[in-house]
Amino acid sequence: MASDGARKQFWKRSNSKVPGSIQHVYGAQHPPFDPLLHGALLKAAPKMPTTPVRAKRVSTFQEFESNTSDAWDAGEDDDELLAMAAESLNTEVVMETAHRVLRDHSQRRGRPALQEAPGPEQRLKPEAEPPSAPADLRLVKSVSESHTSRPAESASDAVPLQRSQSLPHSATVALGGMSDPSTLSSSALSKREASRLDKFQQLLAGPNTDLEELRKLSWSGIPKPVRPITWKLLSGYLPANVDRRPSTLQRKQKEYFAFIEHYYDSRNDEVHQDTYRQIHIDIPRMSPEALILQPKVMEIFERILFIWAIRHPASGYVQGINDLVTPFFVVFICEHIEAEDVDAVDVSSVPADVLRNIEADTYWCMSKLLDGIQDNYTFAQPGIQMKVKMLEELVSRIDEQVHRHLDQHEVRYLQFAFRWMNNLLMREVPLRCTIRLWDTYQSEPEGFSHFHLYVCAAFLTRWRKEILEERDFQELLLFLQNLPTAHWDDEDISLLLADAYRLKFAFADAPNHYKK
Repeated sequence: MASDGARKQFWKRSNSKVPGSIQHVYGAQHPPFDPLLHGALLKAAPKMPTTPVRAKRVSTFQEFESNTSDAWDAGEDDDELLAMAAESLNTEVVMETAHRVLRDHSQRRGRPALQEAPGPEQRLKPEAEPPSAPADLRLVKSVSESHTSRPAESASDAVPLQRSQSLPHSATVALGGMSDPSTLSSSALSKREASRLDKFQQLLAGPNTDLEELRKLSWSGIPKPVRPITWKLLSGYLPANVDRRPSTLQRKQKEYFAFIEHYYDSRNDEVHQDTYRQIHIDIPRMSPEALILQPKVMEIFERILFIWAIRHPASGYVQGINDLVTPFFVVFICEHIEAEDVDAVDVSSVPADVLRNIEADTYWCMSKLLDGIQDNYTFAQPGIQMKVKMLEELVSRIDEQVHRHLDQHEVRYLQFAFRWMNNLLMREVPLRCTIRLWDTYQSEPEGFSHFHLYVCAAFLTRWRKEILEERDFQELLLFLQNLPTAHWDDEDISLLLADAYRLKFAFADAPNHYKK
């Protein structure tokens, strides 16, 4: 039984990272399932004989799912495909198959050539033939567990892969229409990225940007050259109309510096000095240090945070808000300098007038983000308290064993997940991964508040195997506060987002499934 002193000892912020093993996977796409893309694969497969079993009553959510048209326009064949899905697969099998495809893509992408491997973890052949081994129907709870060996299920409990038409959209679209990821060369990847960039540029070049289409394109990641303008549009800072953007930028930048002129000198007044002192203390503690500790950057961050706190007295400045400045600042400044490593951006070569504009743009975009999650930072931070409780309930549904393991060792969700909500996982993953994560958050409805909950649930169950191996309160909490993500990249985030989308698809609109 853990002592109170032990629990208090680990109630502190930790920024250290421990390298972990990486399983690469192709990026998630939006939306995650298009029946037309799998129609040929589905129809080509012979219908497998099924063993008669006692009929089970379909749940309310399954009835809704089978009787409602697909949320995305999949064409005139979608009713036929969905009907076939209802005959052969239940929701658990669909979700397992989706996860299996992502996992198999992850395993194959790191291999220079495909090899036949016996057993339940068979790889797909180069011709994309279905594996001969039956698919395991158990719902995979985490990525870490999915790579361990599992005994093969009996034939009566198996469904062949070719019958699973509800594969994630990412598994096919991310490959650019190619049948197998192993055939992708670096030139093919370059062509794909060039094609994606071209789609963004065409969409952004129109007189009125279609924001809904922009969100769909952005879900699977935004190319670096168009990320600054795309973030400004998706955050609501810039209007969709191209002609209005220059005047809007000029007006908002002028307005921000009017705030500076009017308020910033009051930072040493008695009424505001505590706020300014806390900001001044917190900024040097931020990461990445190579960026934050530059004097010009520290001054910019101090002004942004102080002005926001003064203009939002309901919450004022709260630790955690400071971290939310960094991604916007880095994305906007990388528009003007070449930087391969976002952790080591040097602002000394950026002209003063450009830095001023970047500062104003960062302030307004951060303000738009905080408008949607301000209850996270009001008195007693009720928004975070509620989200942590929702995370606990969700994990108890999707992985009861992990939930029970944490409870048995008296690890409370607030002890590790409070920071996940307060800092939007910025202290848990590298900055480059945060930027990729925010591409999707800004393209999701209520991405920073609602979808973030499912990302946190996927993030926790990602470490299922490691969590279950720990048998001590202190070791468990140390691990959860220092997760090995230092070497994560965009592909790891794409897998995390795909898993989060799967959870959202299963639970977001099914409250009876959400709570026990």
